[in-house]
Amino acid sequence: MAYSGSMTNASGTKDKPSAGDPIPPKCAVIEVHVGELKQLFNAIDPSPFRDKDLDPKAEEFIVGWAKALPSDATLALVVDLDREAGLPDEAAVLRDAIHEFFSQRAQAYRRRLGELFRVGRTSLAIGLVALASAIALGDFLAALMKGSRIAEIVRESLTIGGWVSMWRPLEIFLYDWWPIRNEARLSDRLAAMPVRIRYMNATAPDAWRGDWPAVSPRGERATSEAQPRALNQAS
Repeated sequence: MAYSGSMTNASGTKDKPSAGDPIPPKCAVIEVHVGELKQLFNAIDPSPFRDKDLDPKAEEFIVGWAKALPSDATLALVVDLDREAGLPDEAAVLRDAIHEFFSQRAQAYRRRLGELFRVGRTSLAIGLVALASAIALGDFLAALMKGSRIAEIVRESLTIGGWVSMWRPLEIFLYDWWPIRNEARLSDRLAAMPVRIRYMNATAPDAWRGDWPAVSPRGERATSEAQPRALNQAS
């Protein structure tokens, strides 16, 4: 399975039949080209349509393009699809599924950030106790062995060891937290972007029947209602 795409402006989305959200002007458009909509989703995920996870390669592709854009750019997603339109609500189902996925992704990053800060606070408390203990012990030994070169070496070693114990909390609060926060913010932007399908009409008219979502909740009801009528006409 392969994905291809590009970034363009909104004006490049109007040359083919399309459906879905309107693309705002001056919008950074992420374009994805697939043969079938189901290629965007994880094939082993048994969840309902709107709760499906994106395929890891599709997620990496979309997130990678989004990261290449300015952090204040308005994002939109256009899916170039190698078939004609299927059910009337397939664009809305696709949008809801993509929005739900990135919303869950943002929540996961915020949970990860909260857990990191909890670890950081615990590490900071442990590090401060270790640092204070090392300094106190070093001063005690220096006072016990006045003028001894060995006492000074032990004192400096304990002080260095105490500061080393502060390495992990300092790493968390200075460096580790902000990349996670940025990922959460990016996911929020992706969870709010308009999504539109552009139909390339490269396959047979009924190709949508084998694609995802082959049948939406409304489509299932319409199909079940149509079957009795067809049986009655046949009889």
